[in-house]
Amino acid sequence: MPGQSLSDKVVLVTGGSRGLGREMVLAFAEAGADVVIASRKLDGCRALADEVKSTRGRRALPVACNVSEWAQCDALVETVYAEFDKIDVLVNNAGMSLLYPSLDQVTETMFDKVIGVNLKGPFRLSTLIGTRMAAAGGGAIINISSIEASRPEPLAVPYAAAKAGLSNLTGGLAQTFGPTVRVNTIQCGAFATDISKSWPDELRAEMTRHNAMARVGEPNEIVGAALFFATDASAFCTGATLAVDGGWR
Repeated sequence: MPGQSLSDKVVLVTGGSRGLGREMVLAFAEAGADVVIASRKLDGCRALADEVKSTRGRRALPVACNVSEWAQCDALVETVYAEFDKIDVLVNNAGMSLLYPSLDQVTETMFDKVIGVNLKGPFRLSTLIGTRMAAAGGGAIINISSIEASRPEPLAVPYAAAKAGLSNLTGGLAQTFGPTVRVNTIQCGAFATDISKSWPDELRAEMTRHNAMARVGEPNEIVGAALFFATDASAFCTGATLAVDGGWR
């Protein structure tokens, strides 16, 4: 039976130092993987890498990377392959949204930043790493999307557009890199991460009012879906989207 072991695999998680990324890093290491923790702030990556080494006994490489910068994505890939000589699983988790008073006050800089982190970076990393995965015989790419991709709210329109693009990217990459590289999406609902602390009251109310479980998710509740797509438990899944949203309706 397919299992959820990642023994001796190498997993790269962007946005990996906190929130959902942190929970996935710890779970992957617990399952036997060596991990690469990439985020804009190196200190947070280093702290989590030290925790992985001391509590899970796995290798952990912290790397500073702003995925919205093409050159930094390239440098991240080269750094990881120089250290491990492979990447078995890529998790495009880094994401961001920006608050704005009205859509006409979204600046070009704001728009480009949201598109860069949520879509441009995953595209660049996936194409570079997916090509190498295919040449090496296989791998898995997991894109972390959002319910905003299919149910956009007025307070997050640029973010929703970027996440819709990311979800569509999954299908294109699955066809491009198949049959050996699997590419799937986890479409997340609201989770109680650091970002949730800045939600306006009306957004927080909306997130719970339309949720069958009447609450937001805890960060560790992403782990089951992430392990499923990272391992051969999902051996016949590619181009798929799994909603982890508490029953958004």
